[in-house]
Amino acid sequence: MHGPYSARVLLLASIFVHNARMGDWSDEIHAVLLRLNGYMNRPDLDQAFLAHAGVKLDRALFPLLTRIGLSHPISVVELANLVGRDHSTVSRQAAKLEALGLVERQAAKGDQRVRLLEPSATGRKMLDQFALARRKFVSSRLGDWTDEERSTLLGLLERLLLDTIGGFEKTADARTPSGPTAFSAKPTGQDK
Repeated sequence: MHGPYSARVLLLASIFVHNARMGDWSDEIHAVLLRLNGYMNRPDLDQAFLAHAGVKLDRALFPLLTRIGLSHPISVVELANLVGRDHSTVSRQAAKLEALGLVERQAAKGDQRVRLLEPSATGRKMLDQFALARRKFVSSRLGDWTDEERSTLLGLLERLLLDTIGGFEKTADARTPSGPTAFSAKPTGQDK
């Protein structure tokens, strides 16, 4: 105990002081993005998502397969940068995905030493299961949003991404998903 103040009062006071210092709108964006990123990177939520999708997969492999699905073909080095993990760790995890038959490696055009990762047919089926589960989750949370609100959110997020990438990456090194976005993706075979 801290004198007459409870831990909850001290926590609220520290939040108010922190928020009072965050007067610039960019600080508020930063705080929201960190909170969202922290939420999306929670291992317990990944595990719950996998269970909801009806998929048995090591939780540590889930974000890798998802990124490979969005940014294929992709090298292990690029994948490690995207997920913020060490290259050697991602290399071992990519080998596990390959052993499970979820990804395939192919030689890069122009440099036969570089191997690029792509989802296999089995991996694409699993990604389709992820997409269905994600759609159900997003619909349960944002189902009452209008089409205009959804479109505005997606447009602003895409603009934020492109403007942010433009500030840090100068050339074609900027990776943008080669496939559909999380909100527009259709499961394989449902394109018609």
